Amino acid sequence: MLIKTGANHLTQPDLWHTVIAMVTNLRLITGYSLYGVSTVLLVGALREGQLSILYPVIALTYVWVCVLSVFVLHESMNGYKLTGIAVIVLGVAILGRSKS
Repeated sequence: MLIKTGANHLTQPDLWHTVIAMVTNLRLITGYSLYGVSTVLLVGALREGQLSILYPVIALTYVWVCVLSVFVLHESMNGYKLTGIAVIVLGVAILGRSKS
């Protein structure tokens, strides 16, 4: 969400000014920093957890992005998105209940 909102503020006409705007954009810097932190945490989780459980849980990111984009960015929600969210949540719930 931070990367998207930061990118929306990049309106410079040429490459040089766009690059300068990118490295001085606090939302972009924060978004990419949090992305880096999540990557480090994922590596730690993959060392200890089961890949078949962790990656479906990571799929919940799509659910959060979809929901937040509706409320924060005022994007539209439709039946296809709701169906996709339901399938992801149901799939993660089923995998979470399975025994290793």
